Amino acid sequence: MKNTHQILFFSIMLLSQTLFAQEKATELDEVLVKGYKTVNGVGHLVGTKNAVIYAGKKSEVVLTDSLDANKAINNTRQILGRIPGLNIVETESSGFTANGIATRGLNPSQSVEMNTRQNGYNISADVYGYNESYYLPPMEAVSRIEFVRGAASLQFGSQFGGLVNYVLKEAPKDKPIEFTTAQTLGSFGMFNSFNALGAHYKKFSFYGYVQYRNMDGYRPNSQQWQLSGFGKLNYKASEKLNMGLEYSLLRNRLQMPGGLTDKMFDNDPRSSTRARNWLKSPWNIVTAYANYTPSKESTLSVKTSFLFSNRSLVWRNEDGGPEATDGIDPVTLDFVPREVGIENMHNTTTEVRFSQQYKLGKQKSTLAAGLRQSYGWFTRQGGGEGTTGSDFDLSITGNWGYDLDFSTTNLAPFVENMFKITDAFSITPGIRFEYLKNTIKGHKEVEGDIQKVDQLKARSFVLLGTGLEYKVFGNANLYANISQAYRPIDYSQLEPFGVTSKIDSNLKDSKGFNSDLGFRSTVKNYLNFDVSVFYLAYNDRIGVTLATDEVTGDLYSLRKNIANSVHKGVECYAEFNLLKYLNQESKSGLSLFNSYSYTDARYVSGPFDGKRVEAAARIINRTGLIFSTEKFSTTFQVNHVGDAFGDASNARVSDDPVAGYIPAYTVLDWSASAQLKNYSLKFGCNNITDKAYFTRRTDEYPGPGIIPAVGRSFYAGFVAKF
Repeated sequence: MKNTHQILFFSIMLLSQTLFAQEKATELDEVLVKGYKTVNGVGHLVGTKNAVIYAGKKSEVVLTDSLDANKAINNTRQILGRIPGLNIVETESSGFTANGIATRGLNPSQSVEMNTRQNGYNISADVYGYNESYYLPPMEAVSRIEFVRGAASLQFGSQFGGLVNYVLKEAPKDKPIEFTTAQTLGSFGMFNSFNALGAHYKKFSFYGYVQYRNMDGYRPNSQQWQLSGFGKLNYKASEKLNMGLEYSLLRNRLQMPGGLTDKMFDNDPRSSTRARNWLKSPWNIVTAYANYTPSKESTLSVKTSFLFSNRSLVWRNEDGGPEATDGIDPVTLDFVPREVGIENMHNTTTEVRFSQQYKLGKQKSTLAAGLRQSYGWFTRQGGGEGTTGSDFDLSITGNWGYDLDFSTTNLAPFVENMFKITDAFSITPGIRFEYLKNTIKGHKEVEGDIQKVDQLKARSFVLLGTGLEYKVFGNANLYANISQAYRPIDYSQLEPFGVTSKIDSNLKDSKGFNSDLGFRSTVKNYLNFDVSVFYLAYNDRIGVTLATDEVTGDLYSLRKNIANSVHKGVECYAEFNLLKYLNQESKSGLSLFNSYSYTDARYVSGPFDGKRVEAAARIINRTGLIFSTEKFSTTFQVNHVGDAFGDASNARVSDDPVAGYIPAYTVLDWSASAQLKNYSLKFGCNNITDKAYFTRRTDEYPGPGIIPAVGRSFYAGFVAKF
């Protein structure tokens, strides 16, 4: 495998040198933008943008309007699937359409290893304390998606997985007002309505949307609806200053059909074990911002956001796993009472960023510095005995099993400097200081006794890193970086929400680093590629493993610092447009793209030394063929994801719902769109062969057990712009 990767890397180097023998253009920002727009694939961010330095970092940009994809349900493997190594937790069959993502063998559940943002600000519940993502904007409203790997830790936060930033569309610049409506129908009772309005008047501009989606669901008892909305008002005070307000909201209600055992899944992946499980997660984010550019060399930006959200859950408790029946008791002639849990999430975050270009010798270098201040408060009530009914009812009898208040205080100044040594070579060292304080107060019931909880933990640490970038020729450059990373214990690990797993009382924070070495280039409008190797060290990794009860001898899952893990491998993306290569002026295109990763993620210490990290697929390969004209485009995509394991012991078969084998799978998707003046048609088929597969085993909601992925589905819709 190692030799294969070396041959691939040097072959692309040789190919690009041959192609560039005929091209000696100067690298400009506009050339890069044109490159990834016309190639219809993935581009990379320029060296500096919006007071952020990207030079020397592995980055990708996905332009959503260039994709044929099922955006009505945010089909992640079609929209973000070209990001090499992207592992996706597909939980649509259980109500969660905000599918989690991760790369490099990290945990993809609810995107907990990622720094998830919208328009540059955090949209997860808490920067560190509760970094799960329940809200994502509808992809019909997204202009582009920016992705920065582990080196993002210095400027955005210490998460191992890096940054994903969903940048929303804005008011039209070529006309005073524009209205867009998109209506989509699909399999399993899916209806999606997206309506957006953009306008500008003198110094004011506005963009907003309302989206409504309803689905019966792939499995019984998996109906859902959601309403999301967004509004942005911008005021351009002068050529140097603009400011504005944004508001994002989500309202939903999801029914969860429960998880399955291996036997249940093999017999019928569409079966349901629960009919009385419900969840809702209303989300609200208000953001104020100001951008000031006193000169061409200086930029100052300030963003302040306030998040107030909730997650409420009523369900048949997971005790007994997926095989526990949820039927009528022959003695009481009624269902057993369900369990109720309610979480309230609040956080306020302010980020200040400043960049300054300055002359150093004959070259122009760039300083980027900033400060993040965040405070989050979070309440978790659970273990309450609910009703014996089947509808969404959060009322309880008696007291809560636990009633806890959490808080997280974070202060983080950071600075990076891109030293331009020559026209071709730059070095970007950086440093970030983090102060973090967590508190827990309240009480919980343990084996019939009420225990008070009052904990405080404060710590501070420094993250260091540096990046290198060398322009080889034309638009081709080599990049390398190494950055320290850190992941503190979060709320769900300290006091989980109704899980069967036990928690080790000696949990501690995880530390490590990310590193990349790569070569990337765009060639005119027909070739785009990025080939890199990576090495990620993840020390004191928190995971789930099987343990044996000393009294009963029963197996149970235990959440603990398992050991140190090392993740290393290769990430490659390449796209070639044959028709553009044959004729630069061609208005049609025929592109072939391939997104490939090989990840060897293993524990290197402790009782599982040599075992694979849970949920870490070794091979992820997505290949697609795109044909496009001025009025029509279509994409056929093959998605292959290798096998993985549910826990660190790498057990293939287990009675525990989280442990067991996750088989490899291959899924085919096809999408197309046709344009006629102001109207367009969108249609396609996901999972063409109706492959039965799953991407997740879980010990809690929406399970426990196996969460099947969605089978074959169709969609069709139209878009109109006025």
